[in-house]
Amino acid sequence: MNQNLTVSINIISDRIKKIFHLKTDKENNYCNIIASGTNIMGRIYSPHPIQIEGIVAGEIISREELVIGKKGKVRANIKTKNMVIEGSFTGNIISAEEVLITSTGKLKGNVIQKDTYLIINKNGLFKGNSIIIDNKEIFKINNSEKLSNIKITPKKILKF
Repeated sequence: MNQNLTVSINIISDRIKKIFHLKTDKENNYCNIIASGTNIMGRIYSPHPIQIEGIVAGEIISREELVIGKKGKVRANIKTKNMVIEGSFTGNIISAEEVLITSTGKLKGNVIQKDTYLIINKNGLFKGNSIIIDNKEIFKINNSEKLSNIKITPKKILKF
């Protein structure tokens, strides 16, 4: 499996800026992009937004936004602030704020949120459970935490 590393670029993706109405500043204007053709298996942590166009299996923790692009395929447990699914996602999401499934997005799994900020556009697919929890501790994002002990193999992720 090709395990290319993500690269931080000096501009937040236009897609992320439009979706979340973000304004960039000189201290917090990075976005991690996992490009199409890149396969990553393991744990990803970022204090910055993440955009996935490749294939990722494992665990993802992002203090900011997470976007799975149209070509993106993710099989993981995720903890993030906001999430947009344009591609395929299988797993569990803990989101402090909004989860958006676009018309091309597919989510198979569970969404855990403080409030019901789950938006599904026409033709978007959601197969799973939406769970609302009052416990604010679960939404705090910490680099050292583990979301699960589930092993996900590369063969399984390629069966999307």
